[in-house]
Amino acid sequence: MPYSLSRLAIWTIIATLPLLILPRLPAARYDILAIVLACLLLLSGVKGAKDIALLLLLFVWGVMAARTLAGQIDALTGKHSDVTVKVEQVLPDSERLKLRITSLAGKQVFPPIYVLVSTRGMADKFCSGQKWLMALNLRPVHARLNEGGFDAQRFAVAKGTPLTGRVLSLRALNSECGWRQNIIQRSRMIYGELRWQAVLSALAFGERGELSKGITQLLKETGTAHLMAISGMHISLAASVGWLFARGLQLGFPVRWIGYRFPLFCGLLVALTYTWLSGCNPPAMRAMLAVSLWYMIRLKGVRCDNWQVWGICIALILFFDPLSILSESLWLSAIAVAGLMLWFSWFPLPCRFSHKKRWLLLQLLHLQVGLFLLLMPVQLLIFHGISFTALLANLWAVPVVTLVTVPLILCALASLPVPVLNQLFWWLADFSLQGVFTPLSHLPTGWVELNYHALLFSLLAWTGVLAWRFCWWRTSPATVLGLCLSVACWRLSAVKPEWRMDMLDIGHGLAVVISARGEALVYDTGNRWPGGDAAQSQILPWLRWQGLEVKHIILSHNHLDHIGGLDTLHSAFPGATIHRGGGKNGEQPCEEGTSWRWQQLSFEVLWPPPGQKEAENNQSCVIKISDGRRQVLLTGDIEARAELELVRLKRKKLRADILQVPHHGSKTSSVPPFLRAVRGEVALASAARYSAWKLPADKVISRYKSNHYHWYDTALEGQVSIAFYQQNWQVRGFRTQIMGRWYHQWFGVPRDSR
Repeated sequence: MPYSLSRLAIWTIIATLPLLILPRLPAARYDILAIVLACLLLLSGVKGAKDIALLLLLFVWGVMAARTLAGQIDALTGKHSDVTVKVEQVLPDSERLKLRITSLAGKQVFPPIYVLVSTRGMADKFCSGQKWLMALNLRPVHARLNEGGFDAQRFAVAKGTPLTGRVLSLRALNSECGWRQNIIQRSRMIYGELRWQAVLSALAFGERGELSKGITQLLKETGTAHLMAISGMHISLAASVGWLFARGLQLGFPVRWIGYRFPLFCGLLVALTYTWLSGCNPPAMRAMLAVSLWYMIRLKGVRCDNWQVWGICIALILFFDPLSILSESLWLSAIAVAGLMLWFSWFPLPCRFSHKKRWLLLQLLHLQVGLFLLLMPVQLLIFHGISFTALLANLWAVPVVTLVTVPLILCALASLPVPVLNQLFWWLADFSLQGVFTPLSHLPTGWVELNYHALLFSLLAWTGVLAWRFCWWRTSPATVLGLCLSVACWRLSAVKPEWRMDMLDIGHGLAVVISARGEALVYDTGNRWPGGDAAQSQILPWLRWQGLEVKHIILSHNHLDHIGGLDTLHSAFPGATIHRGGGKNGEQPCEEGTSWRWQQLSFEVLWPPPGQKEAENNQSCVIKISDGRRQVLLTGDIEARAELELVRLKRKKLRADILQVPHHGSKTSSVPPFLRAVRGEVALASAARYSAWKLPADKVISRYKSNHYHWYDTALEGQVSIAFYQQNWQVRGFRTQIMGRWYHQWFGVPRDSR
């Protein structure tokens, strides 16, 4: 064999990494060229040529997986699709189903693709395992993209669930529930009335949709959310329970029957069963693959060190599912395991502490300190914050859940045919969870939201670990100090704009942030819906990630898609001054003649006239912002009548470089005289891709372009940022410049079919 497994694993990981950063996927016509080039390199006999050839072939393999998914999205969107599906999961309280498409128009679909469809208003009873013939109207997940926000589009691609939609018609092919669903239903009949039944469902079956917001928030704040996801730790524990059970059985076997293979097979069987019961979610499947590899190594008697096993596991996962490279849970798991191996190798506890049970608390603390330090940069990058109570909370939460709760749940599942035992085990598992959550609820709030500056400085934790491990602090203190100072100076020496304007991607609505020197002014606060608003989901995470303090909130008018997040934003920044038409109850008026200065910027209100009793579209607060050289015009939702009045009364003051497109690009706005009076260079429109009103209108976009405006909208670009420097200014969109990645692009149907 020309390559060792470890070497193949390294090339597989390296070849898959470009999927993280590619702005576009290479076209299929380049695959043949890459394969031919790889064959020539293999035949060349040049040193190192085989390695390059292998990298090329593995890279093509990964790109083909990504291109296949993109092709499936295109094939299933923009038309009514007649598909055969299997119900994978009924999502509680959300009236949605997770379906696996098995065939399209009679042709098998491989690899499988998953979709989420709404069941609102449907009388049919659904359960996991059913098979249906459905006519679906599907569309790709098109996430709101802002810096510091949750990347739902990458998440959907990584999970292979990139489509959502609704059911047009359906016919049952097999209405019987699957075995897993029957087990879940029978179990819930027993533990459904227990206090922690939602947590039991999460730990037993991977059904996390029942967890309340309060429990979810508590788990996040205490850094224990990882315990509720069935992943490597739970699957390994299930395998260990199966192994111990088999070893116990062997006590009654004849000597000739006792061997190491039987416990290993029993452990693998229990792990497989638990993975199946968890719904075969991606983290559980990845863990099962790793456990299977470890068992194979044990059965074959192959000698591998920990790093070799780790590398081969990651490579196997990426080979069979290259798109899992986009999964944040995979990165967390891989780095956590690697960090633990480094920690125990570089900073082991002294023997007098590491081998005695009475030092268990110290051993757990040693483990948690290592995870806290080594995972800090990754947690900041993914979650934009860190829990300082996690160190304390995990000291008892991890042992109790791992060594008590999960084994009791496994025993409850195994004793399902014996109701008395089954009920006892569920009750004991619930009681153990009481011992977990009662102390957690009394811990102080430890979650701290941090900004992007902290991300770079968190790398100093790794620097500190390296400096301590290799004694650099003693042999080369000046080098360590210089390295730390270079990190700080790099940030301080970066060229920063004098001020910036950001139109956030919030779907249908408007939220514009003007910021300078760590302070911000917010123009409109987006929409609100049952259970949330744009400020909570998009604006506040963005402000925190940028490290900004809001000083002014301006409301253009009183429509919900512009004021929906006001309460949330004002609660977060109670000292902010609110400006709106009329200016009642301590608020400042936002009407013609009002002006102020802030952060060396001048603000002048051009519309509406004083004394307006209504606050509709045509009474939107129109503001001109200027730094003396560049001008921005914010227009809210004004329509043609107000625009023409502004042209008649304020023509000379309308001149601006950047124009916020009125009324999201509606046909009722952006009349040609207004566009000519502004004479801007850039037009920014806030719009959703799947707008019910099909905004912005194609006719309006063409009108702006014919008047020599550069058009940007949040549906296409995501967040749009304009940085103003002393001599120039720069426009950047999230999808194209800030974070241009192939998985952020516009999948599926063309623009005019929104």
